[in-house]
Amino acid sequence: MSDPSDELLNHPADPAPILAPRRIPNLGHALLFISFTGLTLLLLELAAMLLGKSPASNHAGAIEVLHPKVQVAIEAATYAITLLAASLFYPIVWRRPFLDGLSWNWPAARTQAGKLAGLGLLLGAMMQIVTHFITPPKTMPIDDFFATASDAWLITFFGVIVAPIFEEIAFRGFLLPAFAIAYDWLSLPRTEAARARWTTTTDITSGAYAFSAVFTSVLFALIHAQQVAHLWAALLVLFSVSLLLTYVRVKTRSVAASTMVHSAYNAFVFLTVLIATSGYRHLDRMTK
Repeated sequence: MSDPSDELLNHPADPAPILAPRRIPNLGHALLFISFTGLTLLLLELAAMLLGKSPASNHAGAIEVLHPKVQVAIEAATYAITLLAASLFYPIVWRRPFLDGLSWNWPAARTQAGKLAGLGLLLGAMMQIVTHFITPPKTMPIDDFFATASDAWLITFFGVIVAPIFEEIAFRGFLLPAFAIAYDWLSLPRTEAARARWTTTTDITSGAYAFSAVFTSVLFALIHAQQVAHLWAALLVLFSVSLLLTYVRVKTRSVAASTMVHSAYNAFVFLTVLIATSGYRHLDRMTK
């Protein structure tokens, strides 16, 4: 009579099946991320209102930021909560680390840090030249964040460090691949060969990237519309900046790389204000 253990030795367990590659983040993942962000922001602003720390009020039919520090704190808290929740949830869904799923790819950014920072500064300088020919209104909503030196330093830190990280994760990490994947799926030939290629690869076509780059750049410009008083010329500048950031993301396959360029670009913009106001000591010069 044979020993059952011999059967196990002679017939080892079948190897685990190889999982088909998954195209992530898809549109559902991106919409969930954006919806969670919006809901978190809404709840935090509601909490601020209930605590008597409302970050905004209606004055003459326009929304004016009354407490810049509170508004920045709310946005920073929203970003932190969203990223924490995403870092816990998406690895379960994707079966891979959160940053890997987003193509954060820090090594690619680190090895080209000098070039990426230089590109961001050059981009900032070029855009400053372009915007020099735009005639803005005397005051803009963003000016409310430069009411005091402490407000100015806070928004500088937020704009150079915090905002670029979150915006690049949202736009170049989630939305760019999500809309590109959706484009490829909708344009996929309904043949067995095409379906087989779809299920065995994760390649995104250049046409899908081009469509997604334009579409997400329109969204990128629109979310900043209030900051620039809805000036079409300024929105066109922001649209162009987003296209260039998308090019960096696709070329390097690294969201960290586009984040580095974005941060350097913002840093140049704040640097011009810093110099013009003598280190934020003469903020009245901004309105002259």
